[in-house]
Amino acid sequence: MITTFTRRLPKTDKLFIPFIVAGDPHPSVTIELALALQEEGASILELGIPYSDPLADGPVIQRASARALKNGVTLENAMNLVSLMRKKGLKIPVIIFTYFNPVLQLGEENFFALARQNGIDGLLVPDLPFEESEQLRTKCDQEGLSFISLVAPTSSSRIKKIASNAQGFLYCVSSLGVTGVRNTLHSEVYSFLEEVKMYSSIPVAVGFGISNSSQVEALKEYCDGIVIGSALIQQIEELRIDLLEEATRDEALYRFKSYIRSVLSPLNS
Repeated sequence: MITTFTRRLPKTDKLFIPFIVAGDPHPSVTIELALALQEEGASILELGIPYSDPLADGPVIQRASARALKNGVTLENAMNLVSLMRKKGLKIPVIIFTYFNPVLQLGEENFFALARQNGIDGLLVPDLPFEESEQLRTKCDQEGLSFISLVAPTSSSRIKKIASNAQGFLYCVSSLGVTGVRNTLHSEVYSFLEEVKMYSSIPVAVGFGISNSSQVEALKEYCDGIVIGSALIQQIEELRIDLLEEATRDEALYRFKSYIRSVLSPLNS
């Protein structure tokens, strides 16, 4: 189905979908990182909301969340950051990636009001099973947001149901367990992606653990997009001191963008 979300996607063979944590290492730097990602060809931005108990996240993203929480970042002011990104020139769709509890605490009506005010395009809630998401999916439909679904190799008999009801793009989890950089891909990921693509009418993107060009090369013929999270957060962590200092920020952003180009080189060849 053609939606406002899909019409806003850049015209490209393969989607690049980066994940960063709002407020890490500082809210103002998050804006600069988002713009840098757009410059390097990002198709969609997943903006992670820091959470104190991130069950699906590995240590790299847990540390990023802890840093953002120390900066006082909440779901509300993270969503307000998107408006500032838009004013600075961010044009690509933005997905809010949050656990369900912050949405409950903020209140669904408040959440959708902020989404409208700040130019947010979609929502991904990793701890909300598909079978329990109907109310939120319906509300997203009413508000013109795409509700992004996750599908994993363990979804087995549920793959067809999830894929056929997915919106925006379908996020395929390449491996079991928490997020984090991995050196190798599970051998069954390729047949899993082929099965998902049989049932999906929207782009199929794969993430969890992708961190180098050889993995991108291996996956690119089996999917429509690549999600990179922990590897980017690790780069931000290594560069955070320079990113926080105005005098060294441009050089740090250049190094960040150089890393992205190296990982994504197979998509451009």
